[in-house]
Amino acid sequence: MNFDEILRLIGGFGKFQKTLYIWICLPQIFLAFHMLVSVFTSAVPPHLCRSTRTSAGTPASVNFSSLTTPDGRPDLSCSVPLNHSGAVSLGDGRPAGSCQGGWEYSTQTFQSTIVTEWDLVCDSASLNNMGSSIYMFGLLVGAAVFGSLADKYGRRIIILVNLAIQAVFGVGAAFAPNFYVYTALRFMVGMSISGVIMNAFVLGTEWTGAKQRMLAGIITDYFFGFGYIMLAGVAYLIRDWRKLQLAISAPGFLFIFYIWVLPKSARWLMANDRKEEAWELIRKAAQMNGKPLTKDLEMSEMYKVEEKTELRKKHSFIDLVRTPKMRKQSLIVFYLWFVNVLVYYGLSLNISDFGMNIYLTQMIFGLVEMPARTITLFTLNRSRKISQLAFLAVGGTACLLTIFIPSDLSVIKTVLAMIGKFGITASLSIIYVYSAEVFPTVIRQNGIGIGSMCARTGGVLAPMMYLLRSISPQAPMVLCGLCPLLGSALTLLLPETANKPLPDTIADIEGTGLSEEDGGVKLVIFDASLRNTNNETYSIRKESLGAEDSGLMVIVFKLPQHLYFELQVIKALVSGWCRLVSSQRMGTKAKFRDQV
Repeated sequence: MNFDEILRLIGGFGKFQKTLYIWICLPQIFLAFHMLVSVFTSAVPPHLCRSTRTSAGTPASVNFSSLTTPDGRPDLSCSVPLNHSGAVSLGDGRPAGSCQGGWEYSTQTFQSTIVTEWDLVCDSASLNNMGSSIYMFGLLVGAAVFGSLADKYGRRIIILVNLAIQAVFGVGAAFAPNFYVYTALRFMVGMSISGVIMNAFVLGTEWTGAKQRMLAGIITDYFFGFGYIMLAGVAYLIRDWRKLQLAISAPGFLFIFYIWVLPKSARWLMANDRKEEAWELIRKAAQMNGKPLTKDLEMSEMYKVEEKTELRKKHSFIDLVRTPKMRKQSLIVFYLWFVNVLVYYGLSLNISDFGMNIYLTQMIFGLVEMPARTITLFTLNRSRKISQLAFLAVGGTACLLTIFIPSDLSVIKTVLAMIGKFGITASLSIIYVYSAEVFPTVIRQNGIGIGSMCARTGGVLAPMMYLLRSISPQAPMVLCGLCPLLGSALTLLLPETANKPLPDTIADIEGTGLSEEDGGVKLVIFDASLRNTNNETYSIRKESLGAEDSGLMVIVFKLPQHLYFELQVIKALVSGWCRLVSSQRMGTKAKFRDQV
């Protein structure tokens, strides 16, 4: 009996699992806050070079709206001074020198941001971008570090540690004395976000039955979307960046009660030979679900035999590429993670300039993602594989079509870009579920960890993608179109995992593989005419089946032990048939002697 069969007995999505999902989903709201808060805290408001004259206007008296580009957007000036009246001096014949007296910032939208506090504009503007890249790099490092640690020490402890890191360093960032300390603290927050997102998802997946497993990704995605939308309201009410950073970080200390309510993964405990702890949790889950286990229900001996060699070995990320099937599936999944996040953030950057209020735009982006996540609820139960490739194809095709739309038809281009974002958002929701089912238990967290690293690499590269505009204005959207289409084609090479048991070992993926001491055999019966067949691949020996002259032989193969019982049945049937043949021969000989 494996763990999926145990879940069927105790309930794959009962009260225990529903309570677990409450604990898993609540942090997702705050994760969305931390992921997207830089939209507001790092915003660059309209600004003008402050006049060195004593009569310069104050921010309140400066008319920032008068300084615009031809298309109506604010011109973030680095050299234009103010005249005595506080109006902008453009085209008055005076040379525009470098800004020596600092900048005046508009306070119409933001009271303060890190840009206005530390003057991250003009020559220092690259520091703002660098801070965003370092934060994303923190996500990448966290995926690598905490993915491996979770496979070694368990999902629960890593979640608790990262929730603490997120609260402490998030609050610390609100009191950062300078930009460099702020960036370092945000790096730590980024690391913790990867640790929580990955392990909360895996913990939910490993406690959920096969038919309801897709909820592990979709429900958590919904709460992330709620956080996406809620942040617009929080940021609208709190216009000062320090207060906003504090408001989204301080509630993290409330998660201290997770020490008493968040369970371990029984599947992980079983995979790491901690059976007694696992059964204690299983009994508790069964009791909560109203399906208490009988006292005579014990760990199946077959499960112990199947797992004894594979699960006691130490596994590492090398096992993801050591064997042929595992290597192929791992590389494809890693690419899907990369391309989903690359295009997701690429499109978000490309369509974010609607010319509307930034808070309204943030809310719209959150709302757009909700139907994308909802539709996957109706497709994932039917097929993970088809859902993944279909949404990648929709996203890629929509992005590619935008390059054929004339620039004056901006509404059509925007609609196509939104369809592309819809497809990629749905695809991104699916890859969380799909990848957790592709990787076996013994290296699942390593696989998802490296997949998340690939995703964060895509996030880091997404802003750089728009540097390709210097080559061609259409280059970014061509990339956003072709990369998902390639991913869609590669998905055809992955297995279907819908409504199937989670693989526990690498042997479950490869379909072979007992160690020498396991002694698994596969019996293949041949006619005596094949006795002299030259087959150097397999060891051939004659098996005593109760009829030594029956003209039958056995070739011994190595194979998974889960087929051993079936082969014993076959052996018994063949033995019985051989005895019948022998008895018939003996009867024929006796009859012949009687006739003589």
